[in-house]
Amino acid sequence: MKLDLNLLRSLSPDHFKVLATVERAMKKDGMKKKKLDLVPSHLICRIAALKGTEKALKYLACHDLLHHDSSKYDGYRLTSLGYDYLAIKNLVDRGVFVEFGLQIGEGKESEIHEVRTKDGTLLALKVHRLGKTSFRAVKLKRDYSKHRNSSCDWFFLSSSAARYEFAFMKALKQHDFPVPSAVAFNRHCVVMSLVEGYPLVQVKQLQNPEAAFDTIIGLIVRLAEHGLIHCDFNEYNLMIDDDEKITMIDFPQMVSVSHPNAQMYFDRDVECVFKFFKKRFDLSFEDHNTDESRICLSSIAKDADCLDKELAASGFTKKDLEDNQQFIGEGIEQNSSDRDGGTEDDECVSGTNEENIKSFDALHLQDQVEMFILSQETS
Repeated sequence: MKLDLNLLRSLSPDHFKVLATVERAMKKDGMKKKKLDLVPSHLICRIAALKGTEKALKYLACHDLLHHDSSKYDGYRLTSLGYDYLAIKNLVDRGVFVEFGLQIGEGKESEIHEVRTKDGTLLALKVHRLGKTSFRAVKLKRDYSKHRNSSCDWFFLSSSAARYEFAFMKALKQHDFPVPSAVAFNRHCVVMSLVEGYPLVQVKQLQNPEAAFDTIIGLIVRLAEHGLIHCDFNEYNLMIDDDEKITMIDFPQMVSVSHPNAQMYFDRDVECVFKFFKKRFDLSFEDHNTDESRICLSSIAKDADCLDKELAASGFTKKDLEDNQQFIGEGIEQNSSDRDGGTEDDECVSGTNEENIKSFDALHLQDQVEMFILSQETS
């Protein structure tokens, strides 16, 4: 579904409160083994506590922000468009951007849109859409997608991917890696600086392909020295400008060099670069024709300042991985409880509008959801 924001201005705070109610009800149980994929209408009305809740539900369903389903019981589920609206409304309310522009890129698991700030600065808005092409492929590629089966989980998996990308991008920028500047994120949307240039896959000629190759291989080695492996380091995730300056993009799948499959991921990243430059720019690698002459992960010395530890990258240790999974699972609720004393960085990981957070009690919501699930099991 194309992201159309024409309806955004016509929605009232009550409409967004109803959307947020459905989202939180789905997410609250989305972290448990049993899924509440469809939120009953009476539960939404009870929690939202608005006079016009039923009317708002019908209006939102009419415009594809919610999906109405009465096959099992009368209920609603959040749609991808509704999830988009919640994230974008939050970013607009916080003043991250004021104008939404054209789509400027599309990947297997994301869309890129151009946005503009109040002072006219152009930024890029990346909308994560995990499961867009293949649910099975995502589960195999992303460690944090394990134990996710319900359809509503794909929204929250996309949110986890955005959280990972924002954290990695911010940390890499602080260590002088050529990456976009992380600005803010909410749910499955990440706002970053707009990279001038083109995806390397679109480039047919380079003035100095050997220098570009050395730079790119050097980035793979630098990442490993900082304890990280990109895991999707290829011509689609490398940008190059007219001065042949390289910028890395797309980081949600990054893992630690301590990951059980680290060597395989590292070798795959290196091999992708070799194959591309040999095929596209006809570079010969006479000194790298054997496995022994290729870069070996075990020969790369890690710096004392390791980002895999700082970011708890997947595979760092079993305990760190479990702690990281728990952090992602708590998501919005953890951030909401810290809102009053939060920092500027906390604002970037806001899960819902502050106004919506204060409009209903999360513990009360949990009780209502659990009571409904219990009633279904005993009926």
